[in-house]
Amino acid sequence: MLVGMTPNADAPAPADGKAPRRRAPAGAAVLREDVTEAIRAAVFEELAAVGYARMSIEGIARRAGVGKTAVYRRWRSKLHLVLDLVSAVAVQGLPAPDTGSLEGDLRLLYEVTSRALRHPIAGQVIPDLQAEAARNPEIAEALQKALREGQQSVASGIVAAAAARGEVRAGIDQELALDLMSGPLYWRAVVVRGPKLPKGYLASLARATAAALKAL
Repeated sequence: MLVGMTPNADAPAPADGKAPRRRAPAGAAVLREDVTEAIRAAVFEELAAVGYARMSIEGIARRAGVGKTAVYRRWRSKLHLVLDLVSAVAVQGLPAPDTGSLEGDLRLLYEVTSRALRHPIAGQVIPDLQAEAARNPEIAEALQKALREGQQSVASGIVAAAAARGEVRAGIDQELALDLMSGPLYWRAVVVRGPKLPKGYLASLARATAAALKAL
């Protein structure tokens, strides 16, 4: 490498198939964002296709159209790669509904969540990771953060807005409220795993959940 040149962090993987040795870079390594996004997309597709246990760095790299080096430059193992992506779900979060009513906010929340959970990749990935979480505490912790903490901040905002409007009492049990608000859709996604929701289901669910929250 010529002096002053920026090293290419996304060079092809070594032919022997081994993870590349980490060397002190001569300059700041450039990690191309388009390559990173291709790897992330490939991970979810591989999870849906073969599951966590059978997923490999080789398969991810092949699906993403990159060398294994590009993957190892960003994550040191399959576990750390999956944990990072699952944890990122909590950071992205959900949009905070602001329709002016508790039932309206719940309806919007359920529509957004339902669309995400109906995605064929999500439908396969979430149950598979939950099964893996029973054997791997690190995955269990990351999955807990992704599936609960991300919803918790949105749910707290909905409840706080409803309390300010006088729709629910102040000091409502936040944990119980979150269980009531989030439980039904995740139950259907993980346990029922059946066909799409019946017509009017989300509206009825929002109405019933609003009534339950007002009764707390």
